[in-house]
Amino acid sequence: MPRSLRLPRPDGTLLPYTARAPEVLPVTAGPIKSRIAYAAVHVVADPLAPVNPTLESAVDWEATLAFRRHVYGLGLAVAEAMDTAQRGMGMSWEATRELIRRSLADARTVTGARIGCGVNTDQLDPSAPVTLDQVESAYEEQIDWVERHGGQVILMASRALAACGRGPEDYVRVYGRLLRQVSRPVIIHWLGDMFDPALEGYWGSPSLDVAMDVLLGIVREHAVKVDGVKLSLLDQKREIAMRRQFPAGVHMYSGDDFDYPTTIRGDEHGFSDALLGIFDVIAPAASAALHALDAGDLTRYDAILNPTLPLSRHLFGSPTRFYKTGVVFMAYLNGHQRHFRMVGGLEGARSIIHLAEIFRLADHAGLLRDPDLATERMRRVLAVAGLDSE
Repeated sequence: MPRSLRLPRPDGTLLPYTARAPEVLPVTAGPIKSRIAYAAVHVVADPLAPVNPTLESAVDWEATLAFRRHVYGLGLAVAEAMDTAQRGMGMSWEATRELIRRSLADARTVTGARIGCGVNTDQLDPSAPVTLDQVESAYEEQIDWVERHGGQVILMASRALAACGRGPEDYVRVYGRLLRQVSRPVIIHWLGDMFDPALEGYWGSPSLDVAMDVLLGIVREHAVKVDGVKLSLLDQKREIAMRRQFPAGVHMYSGDDFDYPTTIRGDEHGFSDALLGIFDVIAPAASAALHALDAGDLTRYDAILNPTLPLSRHLFGSPTRFYKTGVVFMAYLNGHQRHFRMVGGLEGARSIIHLAEIFRLADHAGLLRDPDLATERMRRVLAVAGLDSE
């Protein structure tokens, strides 16, 4: 059978497996209304570029932009140049500048497209000591680039600020200066150290309680310039507690790839919007579930979104920062790119066992849009690893 193969298990044995018939999800035209839902999207590497992929960034622009149009077509928004797009893990600032410019220009050709772009300080030399003035200038350069090209700013956490900041007062200074300057409200991204170990102690304290209070103070002081906060701590209780303390009009954008169905669904006190890397992977399911939520069909919402959780928890398993490998692997399985290569050579960051489990969990959740194609591509990856999957 074309959908049958043998998948490796942790004990070294091979388990016969047959992919299911494709899941047919309802397609609803038009934007999603009840929630704001961003997919943090990946970049497609150019495998034929004559570069050293561990040192230089080479992007397949056509395939990269085509994926963004796929996301827009499902009614989702795009979060561009975020950590999912390998900021700090393969993408240089020079390549990211071009990514932002091209994505914003392309978004203008798509009716109703919504896009936000990450700004950081990654043009600074990571091996050199920096000052707060340099951090502020680096942020300002990137903010200017995004705003000059018509984009909304997503203010990412800075490794440089984490390295030179001495306490909460330094974060209050830097973020206050930036927020006073931006021309439209921004999304502040708190990325936890499980995603990037260099961000340990962000907001000036190793205590998450203290850090949360620092960020809440910044949000309250500059609420008119804050669209929302994307919280990426994989901590549902903290996300809910924090969103209940926001000033009116400030959104919580869930970055919790472990528990997003319930935080987005909400409770009697409110809900989270979404800005999620897993929405790159499960975009059709996310769209169908959120359209069901628009219609008030909570049963259908749960039935579509809940089965995607085991896949997401596996993709974002420790070490979490390598989740990008699983994101791109899923794009390869589903035919959004012709190869499984990544900027920075990051396709090698996860084991064959891990990738095989992605295939199985994606199939179980009905997320393989063409199981025959996905099975053949899984077979090719196994063959590169020296495994006979027949």
